[in-house]
Amino acid sequence: MRVLLQIVGVLIILMGLLWVGQGASLIHWPQSSFMLDQRPWIWRGALLAVVGVVLILFARRRR
Repeated sequence: MRVLLQIVGVLIILMGLLWVGQGASLIHWPQSSFMLDQRPWIWRGALLAVVGVVLILFARRRR
């Protein structure tokens, strides 16, 4: 269960970073994304990445 939570946490962090990159117009993938150059997605992505970090920390503390 710990390994699964850590994998999900890493995937959540990666998705959050993708959202930050798209919101900041640093990542233009996919080309037709509604998230490109939309500032609210920077904050939403950062929040999602923090949730991923918390999930990983929770998984590591769990025995």
